[in-house]
Amino acid sequence: MFRLSLAATSMAVLAACGQPAQQTAAPEAAAPPAATAPAEGQVLNVYSARHYDSDKALYAKFEADTGIKVNVRESGAPELLETMKAEGEASPADVIIVSDAGALYRFQSEGFTQGVRSDALEAAIPAQLREKDGHWFGLAKRARVIVYDPQLLPAEEVDTYADLAEDRLKGELCVRSSTNIYNLSLLGEFISRNGSEAAEAWAKGVASNFARPPEGGDSAQIEAVAAGQCAAAIVNHYYWVRLATGTTEERMTAAKTSVSFPDQTENGTHINITGAAVSSTSRAPELAVRFIEFLATPEGQTMLTAETKEFPIVAGAPNPEGLEILPGFKQSDFPLSELGAYQAEAQAIFDRAGWN
Repeated sequence: MFRLSLAATSMAVLAACGQPAQQTAAPEAAAPPAATAPAEGQVLNVYSARHYDSDKALYAKFEADTGIKVNVRESGAPELLETMKAEGEASPADVIIVSDAGALYRFQSEGFTQGVRSDALEAAIPAQLREKDGHWFGLAKRARVIVYDPQLLPAEEVDTYADLAEDRLKGELCVRSSTNIYNLSLLGEFISRNGSEAAEAWAKGVASNFARPPEGGDSAQIEAVAAGQCAAAIVNHYYWVRLATGTTEERMTAAKTSVSFPDQTENGTHINITGAAVSSTSRAPELAVRFIEFLATPEGQTMLTAETKEFPIVAGAPNPEGLEILPGFKQSDFPLSELGAYQAEAQAIFDRAGWN
């Protein structure tokens, strides 16, 4: 298993951003060509579940390069979906940007995405990270990892996701709600690989090990581990990286924990994406494709991941500052377009397991 510990010294964390380290999860495909030909007077409407200042710079860069005006509506993915349901065929959305393939599946299953063809996107985005008929394209990767207190747990006890269901961790786990799409997608891969019975046994084992009822987001789980409220938690990697490269107080919080990338000798760590789709209601699908192609250039990738601390997908795009403190790791090769099919079953399993 690959893991990183900051418990030995907080000074290692404080200096981490300036130190070279092993490259993580290197991108594996050719980059598409940059967009050309300005389109003065044209407008693109983006519905985004992201809330980052760096995205504003990204939109401004696209506008400056193309002459296409970008209007942005920001909200959570569930709220955006409900908005589009209310708007129906009159929805002005051209591009939908949300986190997690499972969330993209929800928009697709409701009929709010359309399949598009783009040689540039198909060349840049590995097939595992996009929908086979072009309904959505992954643009940045995240890993679902285990954060733990090395003073309470030896590293070998969090080598795998299966470890979290072991009796030895009774009363030691912190998690967020089962309704969160990150957990639904994780269990969806588990169901596909191991079957429903094994997935339910795992979910029940994890639920029996809760230190407290599920609450808060991923950052709250890391803070709970650092505060001694639990010994381990399931989180996306970038929440830990943001703390480990943030303010002095945040870095000291991260320094009390270590990170495990599970299942390195098996299927690899579960990964997911931030992705984009062309809305089925778009009046300008060609502009929507052009915008997504821009996000899949090295420049677009750099701007997309700089603040989030996700992994870029496209070859030639550098990792954002801060990821150098993570080790390289084996990632799961599970096709993300299959995750959505297991959402309802995953939620039913969580409910029966008492994982609220």
